[in-house]
Parts: sequence; structure tokens; C-alpha cells
Amino acid sequence: MKKSILQEKSYSFAIRIVRLSQYLRNKQNEFVLSKQILRSGTSIGVLIREAEYAQSNADFINKFSIALKEANETDYWANLLKDTDYLESRLFESIVADSNELISMLVSTIKTLKSKKTLNS
Repeated sequence: MKKSILQEKSYSFAIRIVRLSQYLRNKQNEFVLSKQILRSGTSIGVLIREAEYAQSNADFINKFSIALKEANETDYWANLLKDTDYLESRLFESIVADSNELISMLVSTIKTLKSKKTLNS
């Protein structure tokens, strides 16, 4: 099965988040927030991947909705890391640009899925 653009972008984002977490632990000696952003940032792609085998349309929408919440949470942790001087502005802006792109794609996908669900009801 060919991966969707959303799957590819969320996987690439997860790799960036893993590397960010490693940087925070190894270079910044930050262990608590790095675990938080690692958990939320990598779970986005996992949920998108889980949706491939959703049990129903409602389950599919739910997986994407939870992925959206995780993307929003990742944005929160990135802001907190920047405002506590663990992330320099350039790295922060790059991470947030990627998370905002995922958020936009997830919102669009969820809206499309919900409108199709409404039309089919």
C-alpha cells in the first residue's frame, strides 16, 4: 500500500522529534519536557497509521481527531521549550511550522471525512 502524504509527513516529523528529544537530553540536560514532546510528537504518526485498520468510519475519524490533539499538544511543548530557553528561535520556528502543517492537514482531513459521513447518512 502506498503511503499518503500525511503518513510520510507525520513519520518525518516523528524522526525530527526523536532527534530533538535526544538533543534536549544530551546537550541541554532536559529530561522531563523532552519526554513529553517525544510522546506527543511521535504519537501523531502512530495514530494516522492505526487509522489504516480502523473498525469503522467513526473509528477512523476518532484516530485522526486524537492525532490532531497530539499535534496541538506537541505545539504546546515546543512553545514551552522555547519560552524556557531550551530551544533557540530558529529550531522552534522550524518544528512549529511542521506541526502547524500537520495540524492543517489533519483538520482538513477530519472535515472532509465528517462531511462525507454526513452525506452518506
